[in-house]
Amino acid sequence: MRRVVVAGGVAVAVVAGGGSALAWTMDGGEAEAGHEARPATAAVSRGDLVDTEKVDGKLTYGAVREVWTGASGVVTWAPEQGATVRRGGTLLKVAGEPVTLMYGGSPMYRTLRSGQSGKDVRQLEENLRALGYGGMTVDGEFTGATEAAVREWQDDRGLDGTGMVDAAQVVFQSGAVRVRDVRAPEGKRVGQGQPVLTVAGTKRVVHVDLDADKQDLAKEGAKVSVELPGGTTVKGRITEVSGVAESTGSGQDKKTTVGVDISIGGAETGRLDEAPVGVELESERREDVLSVPVEALLALREGGFGVEIVDGGRRLVPVDVGVFGGGRVEVGGSGLREGVKVGVPAK
Repeated sequence: MRRVVVAGGVAVAVVAGGGSALAWTMDGGEAEAGHEARPATAAVSRGDLVDTEKVDGKLTYGAVREVWTGASGVVTWAPEQGATVRRGGTLLKVAGEPVTLMYGGSPMYRTLRSGQSGKDVRQLEENLRALGYGGMTVDGEFTGATEAAVREWQDDRGLDGTGMVDAAQVVFQSGAVRVRDVRAPEGKRVGQGQPVLTVAGTKRVVHVDLDADKQDLAKEGAKVSVELPGGTTVKGRITEVSGVAESTGSGQDKKTTVGVDISIGGAETGRLDEAPVGVELESERREDVLSVPVEALLALREGGFGVEIVDGGRRLVPVDVGVFGGGRVEVGGSGLREGVKVGVPAK
């Protein structure tokens, strides 16, 4: 019979019979008689072979950042952790007045009023238009028409209709946000420039705190496989690798890691945050090589490995072993070519 052993950390097959192990010899025979022909075969194939390493990650939301506001006073309302806030929605209320989320890449760094111009003015106009306040041209010029739209918006929000907008009323973010942490809960007094919320984007990502000594496994743009809670496997792509290592713990428990973010597209992931996942990172790739199933390897009495070629007869050939990946192993040697049949254990 045939059994699998581990030689040098690699699972290979040896032949056993009558309770004693049989080693193949390079004269094409066995050390003992009684070996039965193996009925199963597999083809030598040519292609790319990828070796992977599995690491732990967590399913979360990307682009974590803090939110500041220019409002001062007592917080009279705050969102729940996990809430999603979209354009025109309320991030929190200070002294009874809402702080509104609007979309844009520039922060609210000044009071916007009639006569001004700039990118931040255009952002305000784009948001007012998207929220249904028209009658103005979106051109980055704060005109009388812009002021009228602002007053209408302020009236709808319960704000004083000053026609001017400042950081106590509006916070610009790149898009919708998901609340991760409420830094200023109801009843807390806040001042200008204090963080009030920690938020993230609404897009699901996988985050890996990768051991610093394995950072070569993570390359931006590289494809990976992610095993989600429940066992479903989806494809992902590395979108960001932190350039700064972080250390946690001390002494023998000290651990240095590099943050890696992975996009998983539109995969169905559920609503759990911080859920554990497994990530397969590519550790080595060999292109256009010959490979056989790992179980086709035979340990030779003389040392090294061989495979049994089945082509009307049986003959043993030694092979040079390369990369392992996906249950296959790179091989090279005389008589090996794509399509050649080699012996494998019967299933």
